[in-house]
Amino acid sequence: MTDLPGVHNAITDVPGVRVGHYERIGDGWATGTTVVLVDKGATPAVDTRGGAPGTRETSALEPSTLVQRVHGVCLTGGSAYGLAAADGVMRWLDERGIGMQVGAEPGQVVPVVPAAVLFDLPLSDWGNRPDAEFGYAACAAAADGAVAMGCVGAGTGATAGVLKGGIGTASTVVADGCTVGVLLAMNARGDAVDLKTGLPWCASSEVDGEFGVVAPNAGEIEAARQQLGVKPAPLNTTIGVVATDAALSKAECQRLAIAAHDGLARAVRPSHTMYDGDTFFVLATGERELPIDEDHPYRADEKRPPQLDLLCAAAADAVARAVVHAVLTATEVSGRPAYRDLYPSAFRGVPK
Repeated sequence: MTDLPGVHNAITDVPGVRVGHYERIGDGWATGTTVVLVDKGATPAVDTRGGAPGTRETSALEPSTLVQRVHGVCLTGGSAYGLAAADGVMRWLDERGIGMQVGAEPGQVVPVVPAAVLFDLPLSDWGNRPDAEFGYAACAAAADGAVAMGCVGAGTGATAGVLKGGIGTASTVVADGCTVGVLLAMNARGDAVDLKTGLPWCASSEVDGEFGVVAPNAGEIEAARQQLGVKPAPLNTTIGVVATDAALSKAECQRLAIAAHDGLARAVRPSHTMYDGDTFFVLATGERELPIDEDHPYRADEKRPPQLDLLCAAAADAVARAVVHAVLTATEVSGRPAYRDLYPSAFRGVPK
């Protein structure tokens, strides 16, 4: 159904998409902000499945509303306090005249910045959480090309069950030529690793050797099972962005956002709990028309759904792979162990 990942195996494989991180670690800090920017704008959508979301501007993304394009999404730590980081993203866009035109002059715009937060407060001293300066700094750092993963940006204080979580990204070039990319901050209440095997639940979703792990040895599996058997207080919410270069309507984008949660449900068990605020945004840049299979046995007005299904399947797969990348690239922060600490023999080239 799908081909190999894009050049960077990242959301930035979608042309026009840039990613920026800003974080603070140490001296009582373990939190940060990540932005996904589309300077030319993109058709947006959002879908929330967790029971404890913290979001901003999500109502504006509904198919029936006025806003048709946005220029960025803010993902951040800090729980509800962290929503202030989106103010900095707005300021950065406003200074460049980027946003929804509301006046006659070019600079008279209102940037619409959808945002979602994750709960990482216990990994920092109380009161240390992202503010507008985090959002502004993340925008200033935004770039295309390779994307840093692990304990950066919004993934700095994230956790994955008992293990350390972080930022993960992945991409797929669909057989019809469209690209689907995902970036997420993995901070789930559920587990991303099967304690019986010591492998991430979706390790089998690997494409082109991207994960580079094998089953860890029995001693590490048993030791990790003992250490991970006691659950800490819940630290939760996986938030992310799906981007594609396909030309989609807001309603079609929302189908991609829904499909993204399918990938999360495969990779995190359980997912979408009452303690999670799992939310996925979609950005469709519209650079490529959705290919139509003229030989498909449907009427002309029914030929888009099969092609949209290909994108949805690719989005779900990329989310599952991004979760694995987040877990594998995370490092210990504030005493929270990372996968690489408990299962060192899983990494290829390390003797069992």
